[in-house]
Amino acid sequence: MREPFTQAGGDRKELTAGEDASGRLDAWLAGALDGQISRSRIKALITGGAVCLNGVAVLEARRKITPGDRITVVIPEPADPSPAPENIPIDILHEDSDVVVLSKPPGLVVHPGAGNSTGTLVNALLHHCGASLSGIGGVRRPGIVHRLDKDTSGVMVVAKNDRAHRHLAAQFADHGRSGPLQRAYLALVWGRPAPPRGTIDAPLGRSTSDRTKRAVKRPGAADSRPATTHYSLRSAYPATDETAASLLECRLKTGRTHQIRVHLAHIGHPLVGDREYGAAFRTKARTLPPEVQAAVAAFPRQALHAWLLQFEHPATGETMRFESPPPPDMKTLIAAFEALDSTS
Repeated sequence: MREPFTQAGGDRKELTAGEDASGRLDAWLAGALDGQISRSRIKALITGGAVCLNGVAVLEARRKITPGDRITVVIPEPADPSPAPENIPIDILHEDSDVVVLSKPPGLVVHPGAGNSTGTLVNALLHHCGASLSGIGGVRRPGIVHRLDKDTSGVMVVAKNDRAHRHLAAQFADHGRSGPLQRAYLALVWGRPAPPRGTIDAPLGRSTSDRTKRAVKRPGAADSRPATTHYSLRSAYPATDETAASLLECRLKTGRTHQIRVHLAHIGHPLVGDREYGAAFRTKARTLPPEVQAAVAAFPRQALHAWLLQFEHPATGETMRFESPPPPDMKTLIAAFEALDSTS
């Protein structure tokens, strides 16, 4: 016999099926609770052992109800949705009462979400800021106004109060058209773009083959959003017609999810190490010297780093400019390609 569900706290409801009761347990409960709980939530409570039928826990949502059945439902107290502070080291470039500017390392997720409920930048900021962090949206949490992918490193700014959050959010929404906002990235890509300086203007939307990815869309498509990336060549490795890879600087006119990664792959020059958008180039490393092959194989992410961030301070109006060199793993990878000039 299954033991009835027990939990400290929560709401306990005792119900009895009437003379006309019939059908599935989850459907009957949805009606008996008069829409207070969604059908999917009821199903989760049943499979979690929180529903008893005639004193016995039942785990099958499709279980049939008959007149006179006694049903007990224990609805647990909702979990605290606020992220918890965690002692995660972060590289602070600047901090005052309004903003925190930091250099995000690769591998750090910015905000808690599905599959990443802890260990994020937000958890780290809550620990770092402590009582100085104001309540944004009624909850004590940092104001994330822009993001970097988990495996993209570089400079970020975070708001510490509502006023700063609104001011910074407006700047990022404006994309620097009427203010000093600038964002620049270093991208190590396969091959050498031609021309060496250009603009990629290609709308982006969700991929039809993988909802977690983005793809270039035809202009005017229902799910497409305008996206523009400016790029310029910094270095080519080796500096010959047989270029294996290039270091580009990319500047954003818009800020779409995975924008630089998708745009560079779209023009045939995906980021080195990008397993989502550059998988077709994995074999390219096999044509390189063994030491470069080893460096590429050891690099676990896309070679993208946000090296520059400039914005207007939300309180003083001062133009703030911050730079961050690539982290050690990307420096090592670039150095391996730079060595091609001496061996070509």
